[in-house]
Amino acid sequence: MKAISTPDAPAAIGPYSQAIRSGDLVFLSGQVPLDPKTGELIRADIATETDRVLDNLGAVLAAAGCSFANVVKTTIFLTDLGDFQTVNVTYAKRFGNPPPARATIQVSALPKGARVEIEAIARVP
Repeated sequence: MKAISTPDAPAAIGPYSQAIRSGDLVFLSGQVPLDPKTGELIRADIATETDRVLDNLGAVLAAAGCSFANVVKTTIFLTDLGDFQTVNVTYAKRFGNPPPARATIQVSALPKGARVEIEAIARVP
């Protein structure tokens, strides 16, 4: 196993790695809409927050030598499934065809009061 880390995504806020590479797979920890420079939560509309989450995931993917095209599975955690359609529109802009497998789950709370978190698994090209 090899830890993947980049200053272009928020530092871990607990005892975990931004990502772990095992063989040709990269397991990315969930990202919330934290600004990587300040560590502060972005509070805006759900589309803007989702864009920040995906920017953070993109930075970790790049550090692992991957891109969104290499993502095979994601999990989206939302505190309100009412945001599902807006998150879908924002999410779809980053992924081509075929999009990765995915699960979307409503949760009661997320770290730092975030409304969206996304984790991913990618295959190194």
